[in-house]
Amino acid sequence: MNYTVKEVSALSGVTVKTLHHYHKIGLLLPAAVNEAGYRLYGDEELKRLQHILFYKELDFPLARIKSLMDGGQGRLAHLAEQEEQLRLRRERLDEVMQTLKAAINHEKAGEAMAKEEMFRGFGLESEEAWHEALEEQNAHLKETYGVDLLDDQPIDPVAMNELAGEAAQFMDAMAEALRSGIMHRDERVRKLLADHAAFLTDKGHPTGAAELAAQTRFFLTDAFHLQMLESQQVGLAYYLAAAADAWASESASNARQTKD
Repeated sequence: MNYTVKEVSALSGVTVKTLHHYHKIGLLLPAAVNEAGYRLYGDEELKRLQHILFYKELDFPLARIKSLMDGGQGRLAHLAEQEEQLRLRRERLDEVMQTLKAAINHEKAGEAMAKEEMFRGFGLESEEAWHEALEEQNAHLKETYGVDLLDDQPIDPVAMNELAGEAAQFMDAMAEALRSGIMHRDERVRKLLADHAAFLTDKGHPTGAAELAAQTRFFLTDAFHLQMLESQQVGLAYYLAAAADAWASESASNARQTKD
């Protein structure tokens, strides 16, 4: 059965103007255009429109939706991904609602709310939020090195949140060590580096002393990352690189001695 654009609009709640726009940008093409010039949509087009609306509910921009829809995945794969993304959003909203209720209760009781509870649920959760968060860095890497971090690949927001959380803790600890006057060769600093590398390795990003040293040297030569670290703590990029180099040299020396 075929449906006119007005019938599709009535069924879906999407305006005729929006459906015309989707046609214009190639997001939702009609199955046919009859002799009178009317756009006609079939069941497959209705299914595609449903997917579009699911992704819009997740705040995906139209360009991203089109890329996903044209990626060759079947309907079940899209539905499974949309179900997972909506589940994560529901869990996040439930957590935000709990934070709101707690804030109301504390305010009514005239009590201060624990600082670690004030912002629970507001972290980056969605795939699209991560695309937005990485947009500036990705644009720099693409322009400078031809490297595309995103490249239309799906992002696991749970894994990214975990990686970002650990990275923030690591950088905070290194900045505090610098402020406290702890030498970059200190055992406490070495442990921070080793624990960070072990975490990355455990999460599927194999990182040893040499790899971490190479990464920190890159931070020194790249203006974007250098500014990012120095804005957190003056001298942090240089302190981090010196500490990682010292750890890598020591690790290489120990490996040679063991081999001998």
